[in-house]
Amino acid sequence: MRRIGLALIVGLSLFAVPLAEAQQAPKIIQIGILSAEGRFEKLSDLVAELVQLNVDVIVASPTAAIRAAQRASKTIPIVMALSGDPVGSGFVTSLAHPGGNITGLTSVAQELTAKRLELLKAIAPAMSRVSFLANRSTPKRFVTEIEAAGRVLAIQVNPTMIEDVGELDRAFAAMAKARVDGLVVDLVLDEYRRQIADLAIRHRLPTISGPRQFAEAGALMAYGPDYPDLFRRAATYVDRILKGTKPADLPVEQPTKFELVINMKTAKTLGLTIPQTLLLRADQVIE
Repeated sequence: MRRIGLALIVGLSLFAVPLAEAQQAPKIIQIGILSAEGRFEKLSDLVAELVQLNVDVIVASPTAAIRAAQRASKTIPIVMALSGDPVGSGFVTSLAHPGGNITGLTSVAQELTAKRLELLKAIAPAMSRVSFLANRSTPKRFVTEIEAAGRVLAIQVNPTMIEDVGELDRAFAAMAKARVDGLVVDLVLDEYRRQIADLAIRHRLPTISGPRQFAEAGALMAYGPDYPDLFRRAATYVDRILKGTKPADLPVEQPTKFELVINMKTAKTLGLTIPQTLLLRADQVIE
């Protein structure tokens, strides 16, 4: 295995089973793993290297990496380990019938956004204004969904869209000016989770996001798919493709496992009381 920037090349030796072929050299299967890790500007160069190496499969995550892989090749099978909205993003024709060289997993599940708002409201019943912090490339329907969920819960949702982490200070200043009293984060910025969590605490904003790492970094809560489970399931797609199944014939799967993580230290810092019923439902409580 060797690393090319933020891309990994995994080489697998596949030996022929029949004795007559025992003397033949093993076939080397190359799997390219493309992950942005917040450095989206490098994706085009990284995926170009994977294409030049003629890898057998590209595993990509998150959405920006998948898009870069899609632009780079229409023939190399691409497995989405994690995608926000594969249909809306134009990666697949439909979840049931992908129709091209891309398939895999989506992290989107019905009513997930509404559930996050419900969890915030359960902890802070007086909450009336919530900011939705997301990337400018986030599909518009995600904004529409959270605004609709907010109306049901009597919460005004203020979308705060950014392009990169350099805009975080400005974004939180805008939230303060709008006097929001809660925050839903929909960003895949692994190395900046603590910065976002610290800013949320500084502005005294109860915050929820999807990946458990946000709560571990200091955000109040995380509720979303079990992301390691999605990556494990992506491996089954790679296996089936290497055995001859076309990506177009492999339906995109939605998450089936979810987890709730609550950071009690942050709750105490914000002066919030977590209902006992919510604590009992949590998969992890960070003390």
